[in-house]
Amino acid sequence: MGNYVLGEYDVIVIGAGHAGCEAALASSRLGKKTAAFVINLDTLANMPCNPSIGGTSKGHLVREIDALGGEMAKIADKTFLQSKMLNKSKGPAVHSLRVQSDRKMYHIEMKRTMENQPNLDVYQAEVVEILVENNKVCGVKTKIGATFKGKSVVVATGTYLKGKVIIGEISYESGPDGVFPANDLSQSLLNIGVELRRFKTGTPARINKNCIDFSKMEEQLGDEKIVPMSFDNEGNPDIINKEQIKCYLTYTTEQTHEIIRNNLDRSPIYSGKIHGIGPRYCPSIEDKVVRFSDKPRHQLFIEPLGEATSEMYIQGMSSSLPEEVQIQMYRTVPGLENAKMMRPAYAIEYDCIDSQNLSLSLEYKGIEGLFFAGQVNGSSGYEEAAAQGIIAGINAARKIDDKPPFILDRSEAYIGVLIDDLVTKGTNEPYRMMTSRAEYRLMLRQDNADLRLTEKGHEIGLISDERYNKFLEKKRSIEKEINRIRNTNIKCNENINDILRKLGSSPISSTVKLSDLLKRSELNYDNLKEIDIQRPELLDSVREEAEIEIKYEGYIKLQLEQIEEFKKLENKKLSQDIDYEQIKGLSLEARQKLNKYKPLSVGQASRISGISPADISVLMIFLNQNKGRYSFI
Repeated sequence: MGNYVLGEYDVIVIGAGHAGCEAALASSRLGKKTAAFVINLDTLANMPCNPSIGGTSKGHLVREIDALGGEMAKIADKTFLQSKMLNKSKGPAVHSLRVQSDRKMYHIEMKRTMENQPNLDVYQAEVVEILVENNKVCGVKTKIGATFKGKSVVVATGTYLKGKVIIGEISYESGPDGVFPANDLSQSLLNIGVELRRFKTGTPARINKNCIDFSKMEEQLGDEKIVPMSFDNEGNPDIINKEQIKCYLTYTTEQTHEIIRNNLDRSPIYSGKIHGIGPRYCPSIEDKVVRFSDKPRHQLFIEPLGEATSEMYIQGMSSSLPEEVQIQMYRTVPGLENAKMMRPAYAIEYDCIDSQNLSLSLEYKGIEGLFFAGQVNGSSGYEEAAAQGIIAGINAARKIDDKPPFILDRSEAYIGVLIDDLVTKGTNEPYRMMTSRAEYRLMLRQDNADLRLTEKGHEIGLISDERYNKFLEKKRSIEKEINRIRNTNIKCNENINDILRKLGSSPISSTVKLSDLLKRSELNYDNLKEIDIQRPELLDSVREEAEIEIKYEGYIKLQLEQIEEFKKLENKKLSQDIDYEQIKGLSLEARQKLNKYKPLSVGQASRISGISPADISVLMIFLNQNKGRYSFI
């Protein structure tokens, strides 16, 4: 029984969470016959934790995925319940779009997209073995014995690898939401030489909204002016005029904290029952109470899971305490005094790989055609997963055609920062994207993701000619508006000065450029309308880009100079044949790490932990002495 060949594919994707969906869609849209495997089709594109897309820095990732030709933003636009631009009181570099999604509808829409995608077959089956011959992947085998041949394989298993759910003193083998874990694939990975380690994440309880007293909570409304996630939906009336659902804000109390402190001995985190490393930037409520003991309360956001369900998500109260402690704890929160849990909070441990064993294309070093994407790489979050998924899918397809890998660097995209951090620096905990990780964040804004990446998406083959031409028209409109603003003269007269005084700005004494007025901190594109009477009717996004380019011109120029310096080191490519043990002057740690990770450039080498500036100086001297042999400058 078993051991029969059921299909032959170019690309096989193991897992159909957010990473797997983007990987499978990318490879199939690039003309490769693709198969995506998922343990349960009803969990395709599932949101087992917060049912939201985007957020601080994560919104940047979603819009970059969209600019490259991915799907996440489009599905988010179809299924959102509430939309909000975060950090609007701060500069444009940290503005981030976030939507509360209808969890079930997101799954339905993504599943429909996957099922109707040419070149893509979706299977419900558990992959238990990756087949490798001569250090090159050749297919996979399922639990019931079917073999599927493949030229490239993308592993996007999320938190399913040897998944173990932990609630208080109880633990059992499970993936998220009570789905079967993938218990056999871990051993197959070990057998082919893939190193594994153990990470942990968690999720709060779901509460029945019919038992919640919302009058004791603060209403959280969406934006009046909705900005679509997908650049393709700019100006779409179905998106920007959509009716939104309310979310709510409440807080923990001292009584909440007392219950937690009294039961810390029953918390798996503190009792030693959990061995996996958890996320520092998304801690459980137990962690918050212990680590921030001086804080009298913590914010909790009460958010709907969907229009067709009474389940409410308690953001900010992830826990692994016993179920009976959880209900006591939740009932001390204003508005949740009569709370009824529909799903308890839980922690989940899972196997993942050491991401430093990957190349920047997300291919595993030493096993040709084997790619990894998502939480299996040690990251956390749907958006981080999807970003890796589209890159892995693109490169799995390009590998088959012997095309060079598609790699974004740190100066081009948050996706580049994410992957470079994982591959070059590594992570000892679930990695979460943050704006502070991006050195060039003024240039990597969420509003200009299309200007940065649409051309690349078109060159790859994921952006259609129609969408590309639409993008070029928008780009021309932005350039035209910038030139108009820079060349518009505002003559000095009493009427103009009255308007300026009314806006809290100093009057002018001679003719000035409109661009000079726009650079004043108290003035903006909108409130200059009375003065700028000749302005044309334009898309909001066009006006926004023109304003940012002019208002932050000096800062942008400085950052471009910094990027130019960064590129100099990135462009000093390193041969993979260098034996760093033979380079005199390098520290022992530098020789070992450079030989192990084989960086592609001097820039990447400089970001490896343990490589000092002195080591880089020695490396540069070696390269100058061996020009043309070991480096490509």
